[in-house]
Amino acid sequence: MCYFLFLASPLTLSEIRSMLAPGLGADLVSAAEQRRVLDAHPDALTVVRLLRGACSCDIVIERETDPKRDEAHLRPRYRHHGLSRPETIAALERHRRGRERRHRALAHWQSALADFVAEHARNAGESLYFLHFTPTGTLEKLPDGAPLRLSAAQVRERPAAWLPSEQVVLVTP
Repeated sequence: MCYFLFLASPLTLSEIRSMLAPGLGADLVSAAEQRRVLDAHPDALTVVRLLRGACSCDIVIERETDPKRDEAHLRPRYRHHGLSRPETIAALERHRRGRERRHRALAHWQSALADFVAEHARNAGESLYFLHFTPTGTLEKLPDGAPLRLSAAQVRERPAAWLPSEQVVLVTP
């Protein structure tokens, strides 16, 4: 289980990727996941996972230099969600893929994400963001309730605090 950041955007995948900072990536979600998100944000054309390595953990939590300490906060969450040993191992291997790349501090990735969100809002208009902790990297459903609405300026003002977990966020220009 890792964090995954989903984005529903009026732009295409290549347009989204062209705005990302080096080291960040975007992958399309499945057709079923697309439908779930597009129902909540009908102006969107593309739904992606924004990634650093194989998950979005690097833009949410500080990586420890010691792999055991880095994974220590994940293991209890895996148990809480009832993952089997093979599922836990697969999830940890996915999380570890981010470590293979050059390490940067959490603040670097949060700032890079905030810059992307602001630039994206300027080019695309209102877009949906959803940070989800999941064992599979997939989005089963969006939570009920009103989304949090933020401007791009608010995101830039608080790059470390604008993105709550498990709450839909709509960012406007």
